[in-house]
Amino acid sequence: RALVKSPDQLELTEAELKKEFTRTLTTDNPHVPKNIVRYSFKEREYKLVDYMDQTAIHLSLNGNLIPKDSDEGRRQSIRSSIEGEKAPVETAAETSEEVEIKDEEHTGDTEAAGEGEGEGEGEGEGDEERKAPDEAPEVAAAAEAEEPPPPKVPEKKLANQFNFIERASMTPYNPLREKGCQSEPLPSKNFSANVNQWDIYDAYVEELQKMEKAKEKEKSKSQTVKKEEEKRGRRRLSTVELQHVEPISRISRAAKIAERMVNLNTFDDIAQDFKYFEDASDEFRGQQGTLLPLWHFQYENTKKLAITAISWNPKYTDLFAVGCGSYDFMKQGHGMVLLYSLKNPSFPEYIFNSNSGAMCLDFNSEHPCLMAVGFYDGNVAIYNLKKATSQPIYKSTAESGKHTGPVWQVKWQKDDMDNNSNFFSVSSDGRIVSWTLVKNELVHVDVIKLSREEGVQGPEELQLQTLGCGISFDFHKKIDYLFLVGTEEGKIYKCSKSYSKQFLDVFEAHHMAVDTISWNPYHLKVFISCSSDWTVKIWDHTIKTPMFVYDLNCAVGDVAWSPFSSTVFAAVSIDGKAHVFDLSINKYEPLCSQLVVTKKKNKTTHVQFNPVYPIIIVGDERGIITSLKLSPNLRKMPKEKKGQEVKKGPEVEMEKLEKLLSLVREPESK
Repeated sequence: RALVKSPDQLELTEAELKKEFTRTLTTDNPHVPKNIVRYSFKEREYKLVDYMDQTAIHLSLNGNLIPKDSDEGRRQSIRSSIEGEKAPVETAAETSEEVEIKDEEHTGDTEAAGEGEGEGEGEGEGDEERKAPDEAPEVAAAAEAEEPPPPKVPEKKLANQFNFIERASMTPYNPLREKGCQSEPLPSKNFSANVNQWDIYDAYVEELQKMEKAKEKEKSKSQTVKKEEEKRGRRRLSTVELQHVEPISRISRAAKIAERMVNLNTFDDIAQDFKYFEDASDEFRGQQGTLLPLWHFQYENTKKLAITAISWNPKYTDLFAVGCGSYDFMKQGHGMVLLYSLKNPSFPEYIFNSNSGAMCLDFNSEHPCLMAVGFYDGNVAIYNLKKATSQPIYKSTAESGKHTGPVWQVKWQKDDMDNNSNFFSVSSDGRIVSWTLVKNELVHVDVIKLSREEGVQGPEELQLQTLGCGISFDFHKKIDYLFLVGTEEGKIYKCSKSYSKQFLDVFEAHHMAVDTISWNPYHLKVFISCSSDWTVKIWDHTIKTPMFVYDLNCAVGDVAWSPFSSTVFAAVSIDGKAHVFDLSINKYEPLCSQLVVTKKKNKTTHVQFNPVYPIIIVGDERGIITSLKLSPNLRKMPKEKKGQEVKKGPEVEMEKLEKLLSLVREPESK
């Protein structure tokens, strides 16, 4: 046979013929899409689906086949075998009965023939033998009449003996359907932050500390549980004890609400006066006004302590904090910080105890839960009202730069460039210190040291420079770096954060200690000061002489500007009186001088205006805080004229005070 080749067949060489071509068969379906994208709710973005089902179904039939080894298969096989066995058994029974009947008939015939042959037998025996063949056919006939022959059962096919039993089935054709689901994407925010190695290290250290604290708590709990079990074992129960005692912490909120409701009912008349009462007698007093006493706040444990500081919370206008300590150098002891609410005058909302007297405090305006407190022993501390503990979250120590004298005032400032909260403190040691809350510690920086111009002459005619004693200070409302410091010698220093060894200006303000300094909330140049030399003075920081001077005939403890007017301020003196001035109405005398403290040997120490409501609170040396409502004459607003709208706002208040100052400046300018 000859090999026939097609004319267009390629002619390959030996090497090309021997070359092997391998084809790899895989289980992947080439028609499966590889770009399916689905939304991931966990990562909040669309993700490519990595794994797709590679199965390709060419034929699918839904059948009714039942495995022989299953329970249903066994039942059906047993049922079919039983039905098959019944038919041969019945036919066998019928044949046996017919054979017996035939045998009886055959025996009857043979016996009848035997009787005819043997007639010589007895008559009795012959009668019995005659009866037997006569009765046999009757019995057989009755049996046949009673039992009719059964019908013939048709033969059934044997069951299939294979593993599966056949069942016919019709598979419905399911049309293809596509289902889709689309949901709205969740709102998201972009967040970015820079993290260095120190942040990561500090985070790990903090986590380790938390774990150690948790372990210590578990150990302490286990020890306390063991001790309680031992006590219970030793104790002999003589009476039935309550098994379920609910701790007071769980019902503290409900108890507070109930207490406030009771107090609202008890002090309902005062609450009505606070909300609605307006003194109608002001119409007949001319320019004079009055102070209406409202609630008195007193705590039993502060009866022997003086109110050394008052501050309103910037967010909750009904909440204020008071510091309790002592101004007497010889009677120093423990101190307390109390937070009261106007809704509950009977008991403070928060109580913080300290080993030294609390001399000053201030709330953070950006974080109202943070409160800075300065103590008589030179320490400063930060309390967080959100935490259940009564201990400060930050506290200075001798190593971290605490003051060596009493801290007379603290003031929060805006957060620094790293968003760290910071505040300033002034003390008798002459240091003004900036404290920054950095992670788990207080970092201090000395901003300025107050030094006296006149030095003290030491041995061998050496001049020793002495530090001044800072008593009060206040930061400018708009210019962050500018602040004023009042000293024990009566001088006021205008300082800047940028200059640590030089003062911008010095005011020979008072003859005794400057107890309080405060910038006007509306006018950027005006500030007020009060002193133990009986005077209250209003200044323009560009002029070294005071604009207004008021003599109150006794030492002045505190002074405060009102938040609703640039010309209204209040002062308290040690004779127990509160004085309210309004420069736009009377530039020479107070509109109201009212006795707040009635007991002898008691002095008023501090005063503060509420930022929203027309009330002031006054503290004294017996630990009592008195709230007073200003009468309409003490908070007069400009009258509305027909056809003209009354201008309101900070610019109007600034112009009002500027007019008064221009009247005072005119003689000097001329």
